[in-house]
Amino acid sequence: MDFNVGDNIKTSDASWTFGGDVPQTFDSHVGRSVPLYQEGHNLIVALSDYFLADHSVVYDLGASTGSLLMKVADRHKGKSNLRLIGIDREEAMVQEARQRTANEPRIEMQCQELVDLEMETADMVISYYTMQFVRPAFRQEIFNRIYNSLNWGGAFLMFEKTRGPDARFQDMITGLYNDFKLERGFNPEEIIGKSKSLKGVLEPFSTQGNLDMLARAGFKDMMVIMKYICFEGFLAIK
Repeated sequence: MDFNVGDNIKTSDASWTFGGDVPQTFDSHVGRSVPLYQEGHNLIVALSDYFLADHSVVYDLGASTGSLLMKVADRHKGKSNLRLIGIDREEAMVQEARQRTANEPRIEMQCQELVDLEMETADMVISYYTMQFVRPAFRQEIFNRIYNSLNWGGAFLMFEKTRGPDARFQDMITGLYNDFKLERGFNPEEIIGKSKSLKGVLEPFSTQGNLDMLARAGFKDMMVIMKYICFEGFLAIK
């Protein structure tokens, strides 16, 4: 049975996808769904000043509509040789991003699965609420590839939904996040429907779980740079 999860997006049990018609309303939907979504973009753009030079390569893994890469490109207009590579698994999302970034020749969008991606040497890698959708069995390998692809001193900026460290905290987090979505206009049926659609698709780790994966990949310099309830931004420097 299909149900509406908001912003005219219809889905069903355990079947959430970013393909189909989702790209057309994605920015609106995610902006209402994720706390501090635009602020996280702005923080990444500001931090890019510390890592990017004229010939730098930037990856955005799970680039969706390309809006974040466009902001990075605008921030570094003077770097004519900067390369910004967006990766997304959904062809419909890639096509939407290509249309939106058509006037920025430094951005290139690729339709690929992260588990199949062979990365060039880069100065900055972004994963903005993406790793949580990668099957846990493949996640560590992707972290390892990111670490190996980075130049020394390069940055991995990862934002994720996280789980609480125990059941009591998780109960609080779930209640607070449901209140957040109600305050932003989602109705209870849409909230329940979205939760049902994400079963087996969205698999968040705890804060410590994410830090442990970064450490196993080789990162030693790491910190949380943003947090609101169960949404966190991590900065890891090689």
